[in-house]
Amino acid sequence: MYQYTDFDHQFIQLRAQQFRDQLERWQAGKLGEDEFKPLRLQNGWYVQRYAPMLRVAVPYGELSSQQLRVLARVAREYDQPDAALLAEAQATQEKLGDIPLHDGRRIGTKLKYGYGHFTTRTNVQFNWIPLSKAADVMDLLATVNLHGIQTSGNCIRNINSDALAGIAEDEIADPRPFCEILRQWSTLHPEFAFLPRKFKISINGAREDRAALGWYDVGLQLVKNDAGELGFKVRVGGGMGRTPTISPVLREFLPWNQLMNYLEAVIRVYNRYGRRDNSWKARIKILVKAEGQAYIDQVDEEFRQIVEVEGGPHTITQAELDRVAASFQEPQLDLRPSDAEAETLALLRTASDEDSEFGRWMHRNVLPHRQPQLRAVVLSFKRLGYAPGDATADQMDAAAELADRFSAGELRVTHEQNL
Repeated sequence: MYQYTDFDHQFIQLRAQQFRDQLERWQAGKLGEDEFKPLRLQNGWYVQRYAPMLRVAVPYGELSSQQLRVLARVAREYDQPDAALLAEAQATQEKLGDIPLHDGRRIGTKLKYGYGHFTTRTNVQFNWIPLSKAADVMDLLATVNLHGIQTSGNCIRNINSDALAGIAEDEIADPRPFCEILRQWSTLHPEFAFLPRKFKISINGAREDRAALGWYDVGLQLVKNDAGELGFKVRVGGGMGRTPTISPVLREFLPWNQLMNYLEAVIRVYNRYGRRDNSWKARIKILVKAEGQAYIDQVDEEFRQIVEVEGGPHTITQAELDRVAASFQEPQLDLRPSDAEAETLALLRTASDEDSEFGRWMHRNVLPHRQPQLRAVVLSFKRLGYAPGDATADQMDAAAELADRFSAGELRVTHEQNL
């Protein structure tokens, strides 16, 4: 997985210190609510009905066991509401009544706390942290290079990818270096800090789309042309929400080194013409659908200006791609074949045949790996009485322990809200 640099670590720590200063000034009345709102939002802090919600970024879904243990600690020590506040919230919740199930049973609506929530955009959210403890949480997250930078606000959000990136059998190219290049480019980007609405990007490097490209503002599919050159198929204007839209393809093939120049054109045109008078109509999907070819023409012209007039300032060099790719270090594992492998496979096949539930789990949750001796295993966070993606502190600790024992300390968050 990506090895954070000293600069990365220092940047995240300084951002946490800056947020503490902003929070303390707001608490002291030196910052007004309207002044503090964009500052907390671009650090991942929402204010909800009863308590703030923190969204922590997990860039392209990669987590270390150390990071997951810190998330578990946040859930255990900080995601703890005041008793009176929880009682008030529970009383309101109970007015909704129990939830009916298809088999006639009903389940209660008791509110839960002390957990993290893995989202469809591969972030982690906490719902009951008092804002007074927000700076302490950000300091703790920074110790393992986690943060909430640009997980909220009208800016470029967390970059997403295929949960099997780098290990998939059907991979055309590893998308993670491009994800990281975009993460560095988009973080605190001065031109795109206040877009009409939030902006989300996903990259897929495999033949199968496991990154849900069609429902992102920009979906990037790594492809090779007839000459064997690497590039991207570019989709723009997808999204979910109240007007779900599958994005159209703007470019069938974009050379990989022009990725940032082209994205700058896409977002500049959106920033210029996207609606700001109505937040429900402000996403890029609305602009693309309304303007159609006119939007594409504007993007093409802006791209031409960036490349021909401005000199393509964000053209990615091979040296830069190699530098970033080298930051993704694979674990050193002994992959020599052994007699135990055949015995293990035989045991698993027998167990799958004899236990239908285990067989279904093997079929659904154990996935191929580009290294034939290895597999990827999915831990599901779907169970009755819990929202999909909810994980208690103990469960996160247990997953971290499994990762250390069996996965070289590495986990991935999936857009299906699993690990």
